[in-house]
Parts: sequence; structure tokens; C-alpha cells
Amino acid sequence: MAIGLLVAGCGSDGSDGKKGAGEGGGKAAAGASLPTTAKLAADSGARYRQVNVPSLDGMTCDKGDGGFQFGSDRAMIVPSVDGLTVTRGDTGDDKVSCFAPQRIVLSKGAMRVTAPNLTTRTSLYAKVADPAAALDKVFDRAMGLAKGYGRVPVGKPESFTTAGLVLKCQQNVSDTIPMTTCLWANYGAIGVVDLFPPAGRHLPLDEAAAQTYKFARGVLAVSGATS
Repeated sequence: MAIGLLVAGCGSDGSDGKKGAGEGGGKAAAGASLPTTAKLAADSGARYRQVNVPSLDGMTCDKGDGGFQFGSDRAMIVPSVDGLTVTRGDTGDDKVSCFAPQRIVLSKGAMRVTAPNLTTRTSLYAKVADPAAALDKVFDRAMGLAKGYGRVPVGKPESFTTAGLVLKCQQNVSDTIPMTTCLWANYGAIGVVDLFPPAGRHLPLDEAAAQTYKFARGVLAVSGATS
């Protein structure tokens, strides 16, 4: 994807603190809220009927891509994993985007486009027996596909564990755009969040994980759950 193929739209205006397990551990940034734990809690049996639009402080979220698209298939997806039964995913309803009042403007040469703060996709499953193992597989496949389309990884990924879900984040560059991408999983869902640069540089991994955690908790609202 070259930035010339980006499409911009108006969009909408608008827990114990221990280090998590995985590569590099992970800690919450100052002011961020990521309640890391040593171990994911046991499966409660909750499953989800729908991907909801979350309510995030300081942001306006809505279904869809916010009028912004990567060209040439560089948008992140949730790849399939052997042995998992998808109940909802990759239908268009799995996309949510969120904008903060201070818009993110991406530029290359004379071209300028407005992007959401984050774009997301979420897949729902009958059961994810081992969220950490599934996350590793989905992460490797997703980042491998993205690399094939021209995204360049920056640094190493970091993994984070909370009581309710596991996360893995990686900084990357797509045609000069410094993206930070997080994938997350629990026993009934797996999702990906692409975070755009609010200050023209990569969002730190722990801050990205904290934002992704808040999004995932919101998108899997209790009203859409079964047990």
C-alpha cells in the first residue's frame, strides 16, 4: 500500500499490577490502566453473540472503518486457526473504529489524510481452549501476512496477561506510517487493534496494550454474552 491509495472519510467527532508473562513481560504506562496478572483466569463459560461498539473515554467509536482504508490489503485481520470454530467474524460487523477529538493526520509529500486513532476487527468463537497458544498462532500469521504486504516490524513484540485476556503487541511501519498493532484473545474471542500515531511516532507497546485492553472489554459487553 502506498499512502496514495489511502481513503479518508469524515468519521465521527467527537488486577494486581504484577508483570505479565511473555516476551519482555509488560507493564502499564504511567496513567494507563492495564491490570496485569501472572496468569489468565479460568474459563467462566461466557461466549458472545455480537461485536459491540464500545464506549471509550475521550473517543467516539462506531461500526466500520471510519471512512479510512489501507490499500492493497494491508489492513490487519484475524486469520483463521485450525481447530477453532468461528461463530462471527470477517463479515463487516467485526469492524469498529474510534476517533479522538484531536484528529490524526497522516501525510506523505503533498498528500494528507485523516485516520482514526484505532481500527479494529474481532472474531467470536465457540471456544478458545488455550487463549495464549491461539494468540501466538494468530499473531504470527497476522504479522506474517502483513509483512508480505509490505509492513515492516520494528523491535520485538511484547506479551501481556490480564485476568480476562492475553495480548501481544508489535510496532511496525507501513509505507512510512508508524503503526502499533496489538492482538488479544480470551476463551470466546480473538481481535486485532491497529493504533495510529497520535504524535507522529509509534505508540509505546504498554500504552497500546492498555488501550487495546479497554477496547476489548468494551466490545465484548455483557449484553452480548451467553454462558
